[in-house]
Amino acid sequence: MFMKLKSLLSERHCDTLQAASFYCDKMGFEPLAYKGLETGSREVVSHVIRQDKIIFAFESALNPGNEEMGEHLVKHGDGVKDIAFQVEDCDFLVKTAKERGAVIVKEPWVEQDGQGRIKCAVLQTYGDTTHTLVEYLSPYKGLFLPGYKEPLFKDPLLAKLPLAGLHFIDHIVGNQPDDQMVPVTNWYEKCLMFHRFWSIDDKQIHTQYSSLRSVVVTNYEETIKMPINEPARGKKMSQIQV
Repeated sequence: MFMKLKSLLSERHCDTLQAASFYCDKMGFEPLAYKGLETGSREVVSHVIRQDKIIFAFESALNPGNEEMGEHLVKHGDGVKDIAFQVEDCDFLVKTAKERGAVIVKEPWVEQDGQGRIKCAVLQTYGDTTHTLVEYLSPYKGLFLPGYKEPLFKDPLLAKLPLAGLHFIDHIVGNQPDDQMVPVTNWYEKCLMFHRFWSIDDKQIHTQYSSLRSVVVTNYEETIKMPINEPARGKKMSQIQV
């Protein structure tokens, strides 16, 4: 599982590189792979970082008019746009999700280079968030995915910094508007065949002024956990409202 984080683009994609560098300098990540003009990508620049099993891809558009990134940035600012899952059968999951009402943003396609072949598809989940499904059609020997090369620069000081000790992503929260927790939970159960792992209500998570309700959904192996939250009534706004 990895996440794509969209970043505002300034000259020479400095914002994306700066964000990736911050996670390396302050939180123990290391540069893993790069995609941009130097690798033949003329639309998107991507800096990929890793710490043990955690992978983040920071991306920016290289040209004006990129609606996918531009509209998301206007509405949300810098943030997570896509949460990717490694799967065993991309075609089956897309077919099943479509039959059960899921919106398929991008039908399955194949990417390959000299290091191997992968198949991907993109599904729409809550709000403007998407899930990319990644199936390895052959053992991939490259750094990350087809089209990615060695990072352009690795700060030599990173090796001298203390270890942060992060190993994996425990859970990814999806905060919803009021009364949307159950429909979103049902979507994961129906379209991605997740199941309910745990749930709590506002009697368990609350302060004097705010509270929330939450249902945690997980995949069959229970290696992916996604709490789906919604606000609950309190003296003031819930802690997940803005």
